[in-house]
Amino acid sequence: MLSIELHPAQRDELECIENLMQFYVYDFSEWLPLKFGAHGFFNIQPRTDYWRKASTQPFLIKVDGDIAGFVTIDDDVRFDGVEYNIGYFFVSRRYRGRGVGTFIVSALLNKFPGQWQIFHIDANQPARSFWAKVIPALTQGEFTRHQLSIDGHECTLFKFQFSGNPLR
Repeated sequence: MLSIELHPAQRDELECIENLMQFYVYDFSEWLPLKFGAHGFFNIQPRTDYWRKASTQPFLIKVDGDIAGFVTIDDDVRFDGVEYNIGYFFVSRRYRGRGVGTFIVSALLNKFPGQWQIFHIDANQPARSFWAKVIPALTQGEFTRHQLSIDGHECTLFKFQFSGNPLR
């Protein structure tokens, strides 16, 4: 059985998350027109302002003590009354399909009960499948689904109130 940890990232670990963003963006290049820069890396600017926002909370995902990805929550919300948004969510390919993502989402929701939104780009079929299974299970079917365009991309947004869950 895997030992999965949602580790609050400290200031000196933000560089690790920014390095992992290369893999996050690489995955997204399948669905968005993203290109390598001249040095063979994606042109990702440091997110200093994002990390400094009081509402941004970064976490490293660890499996059996090894870094396996990252997740952030923030307040970049689309509806009044929503408190939390998953800004970035990345689980490395090695750990996908092994319950890591579901465990992490459940741990986040239990850590931050309240009004949530979670969205995905519709072109990202693996994300569509993941969230279509996880959201109903974690909310016992108590959510609303909204179709909207975010930054020019068709997205599905789930909105729900979370106060605790037995899946954790």
